[in-house]
Amino acid sequence: MNDTQKLNGVEQNDDLGNGASRDLSIESNDSSNSYEPLTAVYEHLRHSSDSKELHEFAVKELPDRSDQAGFSRATALLEAVAGNSNTPEEDRIHLATVMPFPNILVKLSQDESSNVRLAVAKNENAKNWLVGRLTKDSCAEVRDAALCNPRTSWKMRLEGAQTNGVSTKTLDYLASLGASEESDDSPVLSSMVRRAVALNPGVSQPTLIALSKDKDSDVSLAASKVLNKS
Repeated sequence: MNDTQKLNGVEQNDDLGNGASRDLSIESNDSSNSYEPLTAVYEHLRHSSDSKELHEFAVKELPDRSDQAGFSRATALLEAVAGNSNTPEEDRIHLATVMPFPNILVKLSQDESSNVRLAVAKNENAKNWLVGRLTKDSCAEVRDAALCNPRTSWKMRLEGAQTNGVSTKTLDYLASLGASEESDDSPVLSSMVRRAVALNPGVSQPTLIALSKDKDSDVSLAASKVLNKS
């Protein structure tokens, strides 16, 4: 993968369980009419106001993956549970924290609760395009968490480093990317991010001083110029 692809966050379509969980028409071994019952249960859960019922589905252990039909059915139903605001918030946060399935995380990333969206933003199983969306969230804490997620694309990191209002802690994190000799980060892309941090009005003095000694001359020069103006 070249730097351009890395910058834009190109990712192979390896969605874990996504295809299966989205397929609501999958048939079980003992019934050729499983589509209608599954759809009926899905719609019931999507509109249910029974928090206890929704809680039970949210915490229920998933079937073994060897049971493909059962596993697919369960993950499909979890999508309905995740998208229902009547599901207890603590259960939605739990799903947002532990689930690796994009269809479920997409639902939760649109949740009215910033606590739920924050959990998605921190989830390192989330796809980079989904984390990227959350870097533009209305809640500053969610945006910062998404920028610090290792899955975030370099493009979104660069935009974050160039944005006013990003927290000092997040800028410190972005300034650390590729800074060490042992780092596996792209030298070109990480230096672009560090330079943007150096030029950000919200950067802390200690971080700015560290960037003035950066191994990349473009970064150190930018930081030094800012220091000389202060």
